[in-house]
Amino acid sequence: MKQHLIAKLWEPLAAGLRIPDWMTFIEDKSVIITELDGRVDPVLRLAGLRYWVTREFQPATAEWSPAEKAQGLDRTYRVLLLDDAVADDRLVDRVRQVPTVEDARRLDVVEAAVPPAELAHQTSIGRSRGEAIGLGYAQAATRGRPDVTVAVLDTGVDLGHPELQGRIAQQADFVDLRGLDTSAFVGDVKDYDGVPDDEVGHGTHVAGIIAGRGLQMDEGIAPECRILAVRVLATMKSGDRLVGAGIVDNINPAIKWAVDHGADIINMSLGIKHTGGGLPHQDVIKYALAKNVVVVAASGNDGSPARYYPGALPGVVAVGASDQGGQPARFSSFGAEITVMAPGVNILSSHARHGYAVASGTSQASPFVAGCVALLVAHARNQGRVLTTHDLVEILRNTSDRVDTRTRHRQAGYGLINMTDAMKLLTYSLN
Repeated sequence: MKQHLIAKLWEPLAAGLRIPDWMTFIEDKSVIITELDGRVDPVLRLAGLRYWVTREFQPATAEWSPAEKAQGLDRTYRVLLLDDAVADDRLVDRVRQVPTVEDARRLDVVEAAVPPAELAHQTSIGRSRGEAIGLGYAQAATRGRPDVTVAVLDTGVDLGHPELQGRIAQQADFVDLRGLDTSAFVGDVKDYDGVPDDEVGHGTHVAGIIAGRGLQMDEGIAPECRILAVRVLATMKSGDRLVGAGIVDNINPAIKWAVDHGADIINMSLGIKHTGGGLPHQDVIKYALAKNVVVVAASGNDGSPARYYPGALPGVVAVGASDQGGQPARFSSFGAEITVMAPGVNILSSHARHGYAVASGTSQASPFVAGCVALLVAHARNQGRVLTTHDLVEILRNTSDRVDTRTRHRQAGYGLINMTDAMKLLTYSLN
């Protein structure tokens, strides 16, 4: 089994060295780089390794921008080990200790915590969810705008689903597990491309909550906004069900792609536990926030104080799930500093193969919040104004309904989102 190492250096390699990025290299191997750094190379060769080197990220333009450089995206490299070599923890530690290396980690396949859904044969569940968050008032002010986009980074999207017709602005598939052990996976696991087919249904469910047409389900929270459909999780067989799974380094380039392709909001209804070697997604999430992109993420579904990323990263809007009584759902994790809650129990939405399903989880709560943020962005844009990520988070914090007398609750954050009050506060602030 081939493996990859990710190495972030303190300084970028020579500017004149033409190093392809990983996504380009997959399809075009006309340029092959076999050295990384004068201090790292001896460590790898002493272990008897042969390898190729690529960049981990693509610059947004011909040159690296100050925002990209600030997060070290221009000095993050992927080392592809050849000859089916395996990098154990000791080797990674030795690389990490090299003075020219800021951080290093092994690229591993992980299962992202996505809750299962049950196929729906009727469409009555979830009709009161808009009422629970005061959505009617907000949608009377705006139903969104086509130039406000929400990137859904997930298991993909059923592009032909009737509920999502006319809702997809751009699409991409970042799943590529080439060189890794994919024996537990089914379906498409290779090649970056523009076809993010959803074999699990999870991403389609999320997209419907944000922008569904409302044909046989509730209309989406922001039905006039558009979706960037981005597949970052492959389909893995886990027992008798299919789940989303992948690698952090399929997700990271996808986050950057979404930012560089105009996303206003990124929804990540997924979570990966921290396993060492740097916090998952940290650099690229900082890049997104620096570019004024709101990142909304699920807090997790094991009902524990476990930290799931990116929800546990500073600046991310971490979303917990509320039950049908407006209290924190028992399964909602709270290791992340929860920002707000949203409905997350028995949510009906679109699903794979043009179907519908009912699901519960913080995965469902997160797109409620992403859609609400999209409405706020659209309303401000209608008035010729631009909101910062700080502005938007402050609106959510100051208008959500507290679950008790505490300003901030460990499991509920600042409370259940209230879109009536959020839109009123925004309208007042714009005048």
